[in-house]
Amino acid sequence: MNDSRSVLITDDEPLARQRIRRLVEALPGYRVCGESVDGDSTLRQVAELEPDILLLDIRMPGMDGMEAANRLSQLSNPPALIFCTAYDHYAIQAFDVQAIAYLLKPVRKEALAEALARAGRVNRVQLQTLNGQASQSPEQLAVRTHRGTELIDLSEILYCEADQKYVTIHHSRGETVCDYTLKELENSYPRVLLRTHRNTLVGVRFIQRLKRTADGQNLVVLREGQGELPVSRRHASNVRHWLQEHQPG
Repeated sequence: MNDSRSVLITDDEPLARQRIRRLVEALPGYRVCGESVDGDSTLRQVAELEPDILLLDIRMPGMDGMEAANRLSQLSNPPALIFCTAYDHYAIQAFDVQAIAYLLKPVRKEALAEALARAGRVNRVQLQTLNGQASQSPEQLAVRTHRGTELIDLSEILYCEADQKYVTIHHSRGETVCDYTLKELENSYPRVLLRTHRNTLVGVRFIQRLKRTADGQNLVVLREGQGELPVSRRHASNVRHWLQEHQPG
């Protein structure tokens, strides 16, 4: 298990620590390297054990989890951070300290497994950044779901599709329904998402080319075999302009 990722668990409730430990140890590729009960002991354990991943509660006596996260974020190579809490109203603050995920108690095994996997990917990005191979870690979009708040890497968004009052974000790991409007997403991330239809935004990273069908309809072809999406006449010129600016030749 030399290649397993080390996990530090912080929670002031012994039963909560035991339950999370059981969940982690049931997943291949991870090992619990230690436990702490508050923010102060977390900082000491991180310095001593250098864990790859930190599972952190927020409400604790003394220094709480959010303050500990703020201090850890100042480190040159902090552990990947996953909040595990009973409260959903700290989600925006969690985003501010670059948390990988925000899981609500009782933490589900499937949600924890997904968050740990994402933490592994972000750690590699952080390592590349330290080596000067990347300028920054990926930006993320915080989406509130029935499981809590999910953080989606903007670079993984294939397209966003409006259907009645909800928008579905299609990304590399699946689909997430959110209550953002397309306009909000378009205005917030103009360099990442391009309008192709009144009901659709496409992640520019996945735009390969624009094609015209025999019946005159425009389609945007996505990279990596991710399919094709209709482009309205109103937005076809914008897509062509983007391609001319960003595609070689």
